Amino acid sequence: MNQLIYDALLLLQHRGQDAAGIVTAMGTKFFMHKARGMVRDVFRTRNMRALPGTLGLGQVRYPTAGNAYSEEEAQPFYVNAPFGVVLVHNGNITNAHALKKELIDIDRRHLNTESDTEVLINILAHELQAAAHDLPLTPVEVFKAVSAVHRRVKGSYAVVALIAGYGLVAFRDPNGIRPLCLGSIEVAGKDTEWMVASESVALEGNGYHLVRDVAPGEALFITLDGELHSQQCAVAPSLNPCVFEFVYLARPDSVIDGISVYHARLNMGETLAQRVISTMPPSDIDVVIPIPESSRPSAMQLAQRLGKPYREGFVKNRYVGRTFIMPGQATRKKSVRQKLNAIGMEFKGRNVLLVDDSIVRGTTSREIVQMAREAGANKVYMASAAPPVRYPNVYGIDMPTSTELIAHGRTMDEIRDYIGCDALIYQDVDAMKRAVSSLSTSLAGLEASCFDGHYITGDVSPADFEAMKTQRAAQPQDEEAGDRGRLALPNPST
Repeated sequence: MNQLIYDALLLLQHRGQDAAGIVTAMGTKFFMHKARGMVRDVFRTRNMRALPGTLGLGQVRYPTAGNAYSEEEAQPFYVNAPFGVVLVHNGNITNAHALKKELIDIDRRHLNTESDTEVLINILAHELQAAAHDLPLTPVEVFKAVSAVHRRVKGSYAVVALIAGYGLVAFRDPNGIRPLCLGSIEVAGKDTEWMVASESVALEGNGYHLVRDVAPGEALFITLDGELHSQQCAVAPSLNPCVFEFVYLARPDSVIDGISVYHARLNMGETLAQRVISTMPPSDIDVVIPIPESSRPSAMQLAQRLGKPYREGFVKNRYVGRTFIMPGQATRKKSVRQKLNAIGMEFKGRNVLLVDDSIVRGTTSREIVQMAREAGANKVYMASAAPPVRYPNVYGIDMPTSTELIAHGRTMDEIRDYIGCDALIYQDVDAMKRAVSSLSTSLAGLEASCFDGHYITGDVSPADFEAMKTQRAAQPQDEEAGDRGRLALPNPST
């Protein structure tokens, strides 16, 4: 089991490189190891040997809230009562501060970190205790506890937890903002084995079959003998997945809520091409070059639509972390040249259209445009497959303050001048939504708050943004707020 979880985390390493953790269970005892760093660095042979058992869960952390430099805030989290519960979660609890006060003043529970994951596990533990009147714990009582969690918790959350001696519970917020899917595998002579993960690639890469996505507000309970129970636990759930998953975060070979991430990015390239054609004569463009890696599908489709050559003009160093989630602007700026290197022959004397998946802070884009000019480009145009990022994101993407967003409060000309390109073309918000939603008939909408300013949970106020700004300003200069991860969550293997 520990090897299966390790392999799943490797497949989801793109979702977070700050920290990693694994918990396994044998009987009623948990075995845990977590630390800061990449999966391959956190887990050595001695660590794996200390993780016995036939079920477990794991997580890779992507920092957005808490203290990124504290290993104590790496997931999974553990509480010993009732039963013993370990939990990992992907998302961001928007009412964590109010819940923390409730837990301390009313529920009489102790919190030891600033992590909203600790808040969430204590809420779940309290509601399990309230629901479980008799032993043994039943699926009905588990679902009653999850229903209570949904009533109390606001924000985005995809959760997997182990209950000692009983099994695994997984649930998703009522808006379905963060992804969660279920897979299975048939093993000769054994019961069906199940796995739950953020992305289908973690299932398929380990030989599991994608069964379905966990519905918004739904809870799964898988017993120790592999019996699967499910129930809708929320009032009026609706499917509104985070559009940034399709723009940037997810792997292109994943399928989220029935939508191929790769196909969505091809569609974004198609609609972006229409924007380019309406903005400038395509004859002014000699070559289309993607900024690696998630912009490639959009750039390929755009080039085909324009009838222009598609070329790889940058080589990426795969061993440098994502720049827009790296701590500190100075570190971020320095890392761009370490991360990308230009192939001079693709730029020299040409009018180049660079395509990126999105432009968040503008720091990386500015450096890349300068690299293209230094490589000999005649003119450098920049196109973004996503619309301008104008608003803070509070649901698990690291862009919490408006002052860090290049598009916030600036005109298109001001953004272009800052980046230093000769022309700047952004995707249209409605076109981006159509590019994704056209691939599914089950979506109620898309969570696109960082583009359109609409916060679907209805509990986000200007005061919250000010609090985030104050918290962030209190961090050391080279520190990024942090404790939001992405999960690889295998479950009972009987």
